[in-house]
Amino acid sequence: MKALFVDTAGWVACADEADPSHSRAVTVRDAWLETGAQLLTTDYVVDETLTLLRLRLGLDAAETWWRQVEGSARLRWESITLARADKARGLFFRHRDKTYSFTDCTSFVVMRELRVREALTTDRHFTQAGFLARPGPG
Repeated sequence: MKALFVDTAGWVACADEADPSHSRAVTVRDAWLETGAQLLTTDYVVDETLTLLRLRLGLDAAETWWRQVEGSARLRWESITLARADKARGLFFRHRDKTYSFTDCTSFVVMRELRVREALTTDRHFTQAGFLARPGPG
């Protein structure tokens, strides 16, 4: 599957013009879309993104983002099933030297399962887990 996984940090960077990574994240997203690739995310990431957008930018911004992604034919949403959550739980507790969130671990499980190597994110945890982070931390 030619897809770019979109993490919460990637969604927020694209939505928030004040985010230091905004222009880089939008450039990465748009370049991927121009190739015909699909964006991939999960219900856990959507939950986390809506909450963070509401806290940072307000409810109207969260609603605008929701409307943009809700009906997008270019976005594939994956659900975190009990089986995926169980695998994520294993990662979460096994990697005690990392500060992965549980949502990060669910994302890693989906990316490995679907053989997706790149993520739109500024979260260093994706690089630590062996994925390519675009635009990357920092």
